[in-house]
Amino acid sequence: MSDCCQHHHHPTPEKSPAQKQHAPEGALYTCPMHPEVQQQGPGSCPKCGMALEPMEVSVDEAPNHELIDFSKRFKIGLIFTLPILILSMSSLPYGNWIQLALSLPAVLWAGAPLFHRGWFSVKTKNLNMFTLIALGTGVAFIYSAMATIIPGVFPDEFKIHGGQVAVYFEAAAMITTLVLLGQILELKARGQTSQAIQSLLKLAPTHARVIHPDGSEEDIDLKHVQPGNRIRVRPGEQIPVDGIVIEGQSSVDESMLTGEALPVEKLTGSLLTAGTTNQTGSLIMQAKGVGQDTLLAKIVKMVNQAQRSRAPIQRLADQVSSWFVPAVVVSAVITAIVWALFGPEPAYTYALVNAVAVLIIACPCALGLATPMSVMVATGRGAQMGVLVREAQALETLEKVDTLVFDKTGTLTLGKPKLVSVTTFGNATQNEVLALAAQLEKSSEHPLAQAISLGAKERGMNTLLSNPQSFQSHTGQGVEGVIEGRKISLGNLKLMSTLGIDLGTAQKQSDELRMQGQTVVYLAQENKLIGLLGVADPIKDTTPQALSDLKKLGLRLVMLTGDHELTAQAVAKKLGIEEVHAGVLPQQKSLLIQQLQSQGRKVAMAGDGVNDAPALTQADVGIAMGTGTDIAMQSAGLTLVKGDLRGIVKAIHLSRATLKNIRQNLFFAFAYNILGVPIAAGVLYPFFGVLLSPMIASAAMSLSSVSVIGNALRLRSKKF
Repeated sequence: MSDCCQHHHHPTPEKSPAQKQHAPEGALYTCPMHPEVQQQGPGSCPKCGMALEPMEVSVDEAPNHELIDFSKRFKIGLIFTLPILILSMSSLPYGNWIQLALSLPAVLWAGAPLFHRGWFSVKTKNLNMFTLIALGTGVAFIYSAMATIIPGVFPDEFKIHGGQVAVYFEAAAMITTLVLLGQILELKARGQTSQAIQSLLKLAPTHARVIHPDGSEEDIDLKHVQPGNRIRVRPGEQIPVDGIVIEGQSSVDESMLTGEALPVEKLTGSLLTAGTTNQTGSLIMQAKGVGQDTLLAKIVKMVNQAQRSRAPIQRLADQVSSWFVPAVVVSAVITAIVWALFGPEPAYTYALVNAVAVLIIACPCALGLATPMSVMVATGRGAQMGVLVREAQALETLEKVDTLVFDKTGTLTLGKPKLVSVTTFGNATQNEVLALAAQLEKSSEHPLAQAISLGAKERGMNTLLSNPQSFQSHTGQGVEGVIEGRKISLGNLKLMSTLGIDLGTAQKQSDELRMQGQTVVYLAQENKLIGLLGVADPIKDTTPQALSDLKKLGLRLVMLTGDHELTAQAVAKKLGIEEVHAGVLPQQKSLLIQQLQSQGRKVAMAGDGVNDAPALTQADVGIAMGTGTDIAMQSAGLTLVKGDLRGIVKAIHLSRATLKNIRQNLFFAFAYNILGVPIAAGVLYPFFGVLLSPMIASAAMSLSSVSVIGNALRLRSKKF
């Protein structure tokens, strides 16, 4: 067993012979209600008795041996139960003996897994639904068997008209059959919660057409594709791995990632994602991410983890479940005593029947399933819309968020700044200023540095650039270095101020550039300003619509940026954002989140870079752009696969719908048990003469869990 299984202090779940035979080697299974329970191979949860599910969903769904076994037992049980029902309504000689013979396979063989789980729950002191079923069915069967074999041991209070002791073989058999039917329906419904992951897995092709160095082409198994391989993708084929277009032009359907139906045009240099579908043209791509490194594999892994995480709202159900079964057993005992003392004749028979009904109708499973089923369906649905949920807590907290904080670069904007202006001072030329700046930024991965380097390349300066003789970075301010014996400084206003460089008339010119939405970078030589470089980062086309929709949802919008105040205000004005914090250093972002939280606000933070990670972690909900860095995605509770802020709108609607669904499930589960147990105990009898048959109680109990799962599955078809 792997390390993740060894540290849990609970008895190892037992397996039936069928389960032991079919357990796949090395596969880890877990319980949807108790994700901390993990074991190799299928089995039953030692806490709730439910069938364990595989932790990793595969494309080829393995046969559910639990479902196959229960279906067989249900069919055999039903064959023997029907004649028992007919015999219970007749007065044939030796009728009780015939019912006893038919009940042996109907109750003891068909119901063996139920008794097995019930006994295991007592042995491990984890009382659950199967404790109640085994207790209720077992009492009815043993009582009836004794009444048939040794009727003389029963006092007159147990005897009905004709002096016979009443038997309840039909109740024991029917309860067993109905519970098995309920388990079958539940297993089938639970199987549907993983359909979203399976549909994602099926998107990945099994082969790729690799172009060898000699120009020959060959279809090879996907697991043999290596980073750097050239791959041909023909029209109508799925992209096999993550990579970039190196030849060709086409449109690609990326709806599986974003939920957006419109295809995306792909040219040389465009990114391609495994599982998306090439539509019109032929493409040659270079493989970058393969196997577990593809975005699709990461999405599947993240959804799997989210489906096994627990939402805080689950604690309520957990607390109730901890005392639920003992409370039901006590209720059944009180019911038996009250009926025996005050009920009509035969009082003891009424006492037995109603006590069994109380045991059977109670359903802790409905309570336990209320939250995890909704979370499992919602996280799968989110993945289909391009919203990845890393943990259930983020999904729950998002519903309460009232403030959204955005990092500007890469979140509100494309994160691909372009050099748009070069201003010179003194005798410096534009080419000289740009060449010095590009040389200093040559090895930097900062978006502004890349914009300057690209600008120099576009002007044909790339071959002229050499590495600086020395280099020093000032976080959040800029860089310094020595080029051809001259000290060169490149950075923002803070760096110029720190170095004591006089800006003179350049201040007015830089303010004018900022009011146009440009970020200004200063270049100084030997502590004397020689140039300004204006860099603009275009706003994403989808950002204005997303912000408009978020305002309609009643959210307070805040923008954070390291940019100058004027640049930030220019961008904010275009987007209609009223609250702006400019000139913010990376380490200050999390402090601003804390300030908002100290005002009693629930804060979500959207960002895409390494410098956003602390703020994403500090926020009540971190939202990472899937186009950003891995560390940002790991720090956030939610990830928008394509970095489209409209995904936040979808995520909020998903969160609200999920929490509404969970509350519906919890209400149904609580109301069902609060009403069902007293009715089964017979509270309506004195007023209306109504008693609840144990068989009806069994049907109601079996359907309660199925109803909860069915309600959760409604999230699959909900439009967001």
